Amino acid sequence: MNPEPDAKPASFSRVTITELMIPSYANFGGKIHGGILLSLMDKVAYAAASKHSGAYCVTVSVDTVDFLQPVEVGELVSLKASVNYVGNSSMIIGIKVISENVMQGTVKHTNTCYFTMVAKGKDEKPTQVPKLLLENKTDVRRFVEAIRRKKYKQEYSSFLEKLKINSGNVDDFNILEGQRCILHPNLK
Repeated sequence: MNPEPDAKPASFSRVTITELMIPSYANFGGKIHGGILLSLMDKVAYAAASKHSGAYCVTVSVDTVDFLQPVEVGELVSLKASVNYVGNSSMIIGIKVISENVMQGTVKHTNTCYFTMVAKGKDEKPTQVPKLLLENKTDVRRFVEAIRRKKYKQEYSSFLEKLKINSGNVDDFNILEGQRCILHPNLK
């Protein structure tokens, strides 16, 4: 039973998209191009976010896209998306990518990443999304992890801004010692 009418369970918005990897998706090395996989991740994130919100959604950030294993031509790629967290108008979508070689019967986990999506109203402005009804311990864990990831991302962004502000001093040249770079004679 749903205790709040404006809440939707995490299970409601779970989406899986499966696509066969064809030769035109391959890069120069013969593996599936990372851009193809990113495009598919964006599609499944949109599907989960719009299903939960009932609105048009846009991607505002993509976090932690690590390509753990290559994807081959001929494999079936399944992208599983779930709304892990909701804010006022934003949602964090967790995505797990699995690649299956149907001829060999092997399955490999190739990616896990997080997309932040924002729901837009008819006026193109952010619109409020339903609360997320957490149905089990996995839903709770994912929600809490998203809160922590969001906090660390904000702290990291502040840290990077401080680095930019302090860049260009003498310490920058000392940091370069032992690195694989050469200073132009005009900089010495």
